[in-house]
Amino acid sequence: MALTLDTYRLLGRSGLRVSPLALGAATFGTEWGWGAERDEARKLFDRYTELGGNFFDTASTYTNGSSERLLGEFARGDRDKLVLATKYSTLRRPGDPNSGGTHRKSMLASVEGSLRQLNTDHIDLLYLNIWDFRTPVEEILRGLDDLVRLGKVLYVAISSAPAWQVSRMQAIADLRGWSPLIAVETEYSLIERTAERDLIPMAREMGLGVVPFSPLGGGVLTGKYRREDRDRAGSVAGETANDRKSLNVALGWVTDRNLAIADVVKEVASELGRTPAQVALAWALNAPGVTAPIIGARTPAQLGDNLGALEVDLTPSQLARLDEVSAVELGNPHATLASDHIRTVTSGDMRIEIRG
Repeated sequence: MALTLDTYRLLGRSGLRVSPLALGAATFGTEWGWGAERDEARKLFDRYTELGGNFFDTASTYTNGSSERLLGEFARGDRDKLVLATKYSTLRRPGDPNSGGTHRKSMLASVEGSLRQLNTDHIDLLYLNIWDFRTPVEEILRGLDDLVRLGKVLYVAISSAPAWQVSRMQAIADLRGWSPLIAVETEYSLIERTAERDLIPMAREMGLGVVPFSPLGGGVLTGKYRREDRDRAGSVAGETANDRKSLNVALGWVTDRNLAIADVVKEVASELGRTPAQVALAWALNAPGVTAPIIGARTPAQLGDNLGALEVDLTPSQLARLDEVSAVELGNPHATLASDHIRTVTSGDMRIEIRG
């Protein structure tokens, strides 16, 4: 059944309604060597909101702050209708170790900066972005709860953290009566499904909505990469040279496995008369536990193509083919627990049933 941007979904254990596709604002601004200039970014914002979209994703350091500044400028007229999600913990000032990290000082300073850049008095959803393995979880959770009590943040969430740590934090928040996490942002796509091992099942059990980033696998699932691109020279510096293909090769996105997955995506797209990007996004939209994949268009044409995923209806056979070519090994203990084969071992008076 076709979706629309105003087919709102509840985010985790909250009553917050968000669009089924979030618009990533990391493309607002060109300071990173790619992205959309102000006027183009405005077109993206306007088109998304005209269709009922209300869920925006940014961070304090995206495009050196331009992302938040432009988003805040565009949102000014309809601020109360929109859900603005931003993140803290990445380094904001090189040479200042306390301008990054998950600790309380970094948290408060980053939030105050985001409030100024977004030109708003509250952040709808604040993510802890990138786990640093140093700050005690009680310090983080109490700091987040203080921000909620002060009204500077309405809801809290987490990104790029181990499942065991997220579940531990959620349990502590529940026991202490602190603000619970309502969402987890994680990389998830047809070429990156390892979140199915622990993160997504954990999120469903603990009441967190799943907000996938890179649902197009860095662009590989759009079908624009070929086998010869694997030998393309490049490095992370390619991003500043406006060469995303070189960057994605350097980051390890362009592999035989991923290109094989992209081939099946293209086959399904051809059968449906759709684009590969729409098929890949439709798969993510319908994945169990997923609330809202983040799309990151740089042009109105790209945005229009991505939004077309809302109308794609994959058949059971097509879903099965996509799942089969992209499947990952769940590993121990998941594979054993999922097995239907049970054998019985008898030792003396003991009878033990072993699954697997």
